[in-house]
Amino acid sequence: MMNKKLVALTFDDGPDIDITPKVLDLLEKYHVVASFFLIGERITESTKPLIQRQISLGCDIQNHSWTHPFMDKMPKEAIIKEIQDTSDLIYNIVGVAPTFFRPPFIAVSDEMYECIDLPFINGINCLDWDPTVSAEDRADMILSNVKDGDIILLHDLVGNVNTVKALETIIPGMLERDFEFVNIGKLFELKGINPNVKNKIWTNVLE
Repeated sequence: MMNKKLVALTFDDGPDIDITPKVLDLLEKYHVVASFFLIGERITESTKPLIQRQISLGCDIQNHSWTHPFMDKMPKEAIIKEIQDTSDLIYNIVGVAPTFFRPPFIAVSDEMYECIDLPFINGINCLDWDPTVSAEDRADMILSNVKDGDIILLHDLVGNVNTVKALETIIPGMLERDFEFVNIGKLFELKGINPNVKNKIWTNVLE
């Protein structure tokens, strides 16, 4: 596996009752997995089945804070609560605690690095939080830049239909180039990289 081209497909800001199922349908269609970085307050009775479906498809669930604030502006106690409340709720639903964290807005601080005991994850992106960016442009940005070891940052947020459309090009396009999709933890493991590096935020596990 060390010599295979491996990437992790990741999604932020869910779960969403409309967009997340469409993303999961595509993952199931192409038999690939992804990692979902969830916002705690968006985990409700109506979205719990989506999280359970993610697990059933071989995906994993990670931490993206409770309220998606600018955590780099927050005191230590508030930072810890954002993380702990989210991880606890995820554990209560699927019995697995998140092992990675993506900071909201990719905003970080020394305080965050000090009190969040999870590896920080960024990723290559295609500006897919911006509704003015077309599905075609999103797909082109990813396919033009992706390389072995990359973490791909996308969003299954409310109304994000252009990313669903883009995935119809991104996933088969990468499979045709012999990329293999793995969960974020597997990406580090199979490349032989320890993610626990102090004060580092990862976009590619080989860099």
